[in-house]
Amino acid sequence: MVKRCEWACGNELEKQYHDTEWGKPIYDDTLLFEFLILEGAQAGLSWSTILTKRENYRTAFDHFNAEIISHYDQKKIDSLLADTGIIRNKLKIHSVISNAKAFLAVRAEHNTFSDFIWDFVDHQPIQNSWEHFADIPTQTDISNKMSVALKKRGFKFVGPTICYAFMQAVGMVNDHTTDCFKYSEI
Repeated sequence: MVKRCEWACGNELEKQYHDTEWGKPIYDDTLLFEFLILEGAQAGLSWSTILTKRENYRTAFDHFNAEIISHYDQKKIDSLLADTGIIRNKLKIHSVISNAKAFLAVRAEHNTFSDFIWDFVDHQPIQNSWEHFADIPTQTDISNKMSVALKKRGFKFVGPTICYAFMQAVGMVNDHTTDCFKYSEI
């Protein structure tokens, strides 16, 4: 029997996400933007909820193309607010647009968003060694610094807890528990 992180045993979608994506280092700007948006959408909800709506998010938000999203008008916003395939929270939808604009500004300043975001961990994943799921923090000094830096640049829904979840998802930290089969792979 395969041993996974405790959080990834709820359903097949969680298992698949855990086994193929979570904690694997990501450097692609579009995928980093997608995860930043999805982590913000999760605020107050379960990750499982977001996973089930992920494909709908990709379709609704033009496959997370920040240049297209940055030009969304009220007609597009209205269609998003009516889209039952995504979280229809007005603030979260508006945050995607402002985050697209902020993302493009960061990319223009740093050549890539990846260069900017990975600088918070000196461009190397942090290798943690948590034995128990309960030991894993929900935020760290680094996620606090990231949150402040992103907010200063106009990003929304990027508090320290969201930033830490983002760091976990995109492999900036290895938070697989030591008994998980993915721990040694990453």
